[in-house]
Amino acid sequence: MILAQRAQPAPDELAAFLDEYLRRGDCLVQVVSECEVLYSGRAASVAEAGDYLVIVKQDGSVQVHGHRSVKPVNWQPHTDDLFVGVEDGVAVMRAERFNPEEMVRVAFLAPAMVQAFELRESGGFALMGSEAEMQRALARHPELIEPGLEVLHRELPTDVGGIDLFARDTDGALVVVELKRSKANQEAVHQLGRYVESVRRLGSERVRGILAAPAVTAPALNQLGTLGLEFREVSALPLDDAGDAQPSLFAPA
Repeated sequence: MILAQRAQPAPDELAAFLDEYLRRGDCLVQVVSECEVLYSGRAASVAEAGDYLVIVKQDGSVQVHGHRSVKPVNWQPHTDDLFVGVEDGVAVMRAERFNPEEMVRVAFLAPAMVQAFELRESGGFALMGSEAEMQRALARHPELIEPGLEVLHRELPTDVGGIDLFARDTDGALVVVELKRSKANQEAVHQLGRYVESVRRLGSERVRGILAAPAVTAPALNQLGTLGLEFREVSALPLDDAGDAQPSLFAPA
């Protein structure tokens, strides 16, 4: 399970470790460090220097977690280009994707620990509860898909079927959200792509497509990138209006 680890690595040692294990593409790497995090893309943000847990998964997705909350303070759903090096005496990682253009830059100011893990592919998983329950919960809390997302319609009819969630992002672009309670495959990507094209045919040029599910297959993730569509991992649902917990654990499909 643990491939390698280093405690309090020097900047060049950390950069070499990250370069070796991240480029393998078959392991999860995490770093605990005082960091400075910069994001640029559809918006821009800077996380002030503080202690963070940085996770890079086998599919190239990046998560930066603070000391509280389930949600990361910053993330990158997948990576098209990864740079690791030393700048001004500090180990730096830049994760970029090209469509849409986004970049997360992490400067590791005082690394405490870096670890590489080999995680075996798990079987199929499903979010407990129905897709209808998932749809209702995410319509009430669209921030679980993306901060600032505003849901305009549920089950919006089109010429190719009903869109689970039809929304608008903080930049004013329309967003088509396809929901799957289990691990999403290429058929789900194809379905999302048809919905996005249907909305574009109505004259809307600024249309994004998001596939929201607890997990996604590698071929499906690659197809999303090719089509310029996006994936959001949704592995837990919030409390419902009565205060009862929505299903939030994985169970075998």
